[in-house]
Amino acid sequence: MRFKKKHTNQMAKNITTEAKPNTIVSGTIIKGEITASGDFRIDGTLIGAINCKGKIVVGQTGTIEGEIQCQNADVSGTINAQVLVEQLLSLKTTASLTGDVVTNKISIEPGAKFTGSCKMDGVGMKNIQTNESTKDEQSREKTIK
Repeated sequence: MRFKKKHTNQMAKNITTEAKPNTIVSGTIIKGEITASGDFRIDGTLIGAINCKGKIVVGQTGTIEGEIQCQNADVSGTINAQVLVEQLLSLKTTASLTGDVVTNKISIEPGAKFTGSCKMDGVGMKNIQTNESTKDEQSREKTIK
């Protein structure tokens, strides 16, 4: 009796591994603009802008001066910036935020410091991007006239 050999399908499997977040460690100072598709953790200092499609975590020793755009933000450090968060901005007890915020939801723990304005309109960054496009169009119209 002869056994037939079973053919196994050797197709590549999609293995999803969670990528570690990008990190600026304590003691590091970066000046410039950062664009990231994943999560980002800042324990050092960023002077400039960060645009992140994922979550930004600012640790207790972290500092950002400039502009922040992201999906979610978890802040324990110091921010002096315009903050645009599509979903949830969470300010922990040790957080200090000075600047204007546009977000869908905000959570502020007792002890956190927040100075500035907050706009919660349910659409977060999408509304800001639309407003910026309108301002650009208006300035172009003024230039043409």
